[in-house]
Amino acid sequence: MKKLLFAASFASVLAITGTNQLQAQEQAAGQSALTKPQIEGIVREYLLANPEILLEVQSALEEKMKAQQAAASQQVITDAADQIFHQASDGFIGNPDGDVTIVEFFDYNCGYCKRALNDMEALLAKDNNLRFVLKEFPILGPDSHAAHVVSKAFQKLQPAKYGDFHRRLLGNQGRANEETAIRIAVELGADEAALREAMKDPAIEASFAETYNLASRLQISGTPSYVVGQEVVYGALGADHLSEKIEATRQ
Repeated sequence: MKKLLFAASFASVLAITGTNQLQAQEQAAGQSALTKPQIEGIVREYLLANPEILLEVQSALEEKMKAQQAAASQQVITDAADQIFHQASDGFIGNPDGDVTIVEFFDYNCGYCKRALNDMEALLAKDNNLRFVLKEFPILGPDSHAAHVVSKAFQKLQPAKYGDFHRRLLGNQGRANEETAIRIAVELGADEAALREAMKDPAIEASFAETYNLASRLQISGTPSYVVGQEVVYGALGADHLSEKIEATRQ
């Protein structure tokens, strides 16, 4: 359906463009201009005889849009580098002094994020010079939001164990919610009363708002999404794909 809509739009654009160009050429040559219906008929016949041109135009448009999106994202990454890579409120896993940082926008109830947990582990296992920043980005409903509130509170109280908490909660097979998150936090040594008090910190909601704003500027609307070097990677594309981006950043 999407391709049909693109094709229809392209056909209209080509018809209008073709009409204007042919009329201008004929007028410049002192010839009698063809009527608009005549030119549109010529364009229509050409497109029917060569429908593959619509796919070529669609492909070219999509590539142009991707290039524009990449350029816009690169500018945001440059302008907001500290906020993206070195935000003090973000948790991280890996080498704190690593030469390459991957930033992941994730939701604890995202199925793709759960599968991508193995990608992170694989990358960290083979690369001791990698730093993984975790942008808590609860977008999948109230349960996600509540679980992330617990996560941020636990990170504040037990920063050294944040990686363990993240792995446990994201790797959990059930749906992440406040109850599950608190249970895991307590099992990892958090005092429940202190945890619940930390959950009231308004800085937690402020950090979420900042992440939502940043994601919007980077044109990130789903999870997982990554920032590696000067590039945004959308979706769980696998450890090999991320590894290529890491090496490109180092080079």
